[in-house]
Amino acid sequence: MKAISLLALSLLGAFTTWAQTAPAADSVVTPAQAPATPATAGPLTPYGFVDAYYGYDFKHNDTQDRPGFLYSHDRQNEFTVNNALIGLRYQDEKVRGALGLHAGSYVSANYAAEDQVFKHIYEAYAGFRPFQKAWLDAGIFGAHIGFESAVSKDNWTLSRSLMAENSPYYESGVRFTYELPPRLTLTVLGLNGWQNIRETNQAKALGTQLQWKPTDKLLLNSSGFFGNEQPQDSVKRRRYFHNFYASYTATDRLSLALVFDVGKQEQAARGHRSDTWHTGAAFVRYQLADKWTAALRGEYYNADHGVIINSSMPNVTDADFQVKGASLNLDYAPTGNVLLRVEGRVLNAEEKVFEHKDGRTSDSYGNVTSSIAISF
Repeated sequence: MKAISLLALSLLGAFTTWAQTAPAADSVVTPAQAPATPATAGPLTPYGFVDAYYGYDFKHNDTQDRPGFLYSHDRQNEFTVNNALIGLRYQDEKVRGALGLHAGSYVSANYAAEDQVFKHIYEAYAGFRPFQKAWLDAGIFGAHIGFESAVSKDNWTLSRSLMAENSPYYESGVRFTYELPPRLTLTVLGLNGWQNIRETNQAKALGTQLQWKPTDKLLLNSSGFFGNEQPQDSVKRRRYFHNFYASYTATDRLSLALVFDVGKQEQAARGHRSDTWHTGAAFVRYQLADKWTAALRGEYYNADHGVIINSSMPNVTDADFQVKGASLNLDYAPTGNVLLRVEGRVLNAEEKVFEHKDGRTSDSYGNVTSSIAISF
């Protein structure tokens, strides 16, 4: 905790210096006071984000916890903060890096297995250009997998899809990126593993990503992962995974996205069929008015023996996991850095996997979540 306190004090000092040197937002600059040339932004950029929320689950169990496979906005009937984030980023023509700290219910749920000194690190990496159009970074950074991220304002919906919740949000390792502007970006990663900062075995994982933007309206992404994600004293089970998504800006108001994941993990007993999971989601986002936006999501998640979503080490006797769902999201943005959101969500399963009151289980689940988020 001492290390976290020192990091937080360093960030606070940097923000204080930045605030003292920046002009007040409501100050008036007359033509005589205005500089002869416009000021240029420096290489050091502070940033911050706070997502406060309240959620309510229908027919909920006598707990504030939502189902265990949900990690973002995972508390119900409680006013709390999903993610509070503060950090600094540096980038010039040859060097870049970042340091960000975060806390909230998302951190408590998603970083539960991490060491205390690491779990409050949102990102911490250093990088440079080994040659033109290339970057080499090392440290902790956002995952190369998926259409959604840990920062809710950047996502089309308030809650995350089941596929996003059960694939990496963050990674640690080395990342090599090669840019072929303006259309293509290639990335190769050497990683400690599947969303873990500390290594859990003697093996390393490989990640790949290809992003192609054939037009200004269409973005295609292909991400891969290969590695053994079992503890050192467990039987090796290799994991193979691929994520694909396409996003398309149909008009100034209408945007569409399709996302599909598929993965396989070996079973403990050699010669047995690998456990497979596949999951998909479709998003439709429409701008209703200048400050109002709506988004609709449909999704499904199928996993043999509940692999990944229920356990990284499932047994052949474990039940399959099969869930379908939908959500409807309404956003209001009174200013450019404030976002008010409300979302309704329903999930339906093939089996009774959702816990209700008095120890009863059900094949259906529903909730409503509201959020106020601010960023700078």
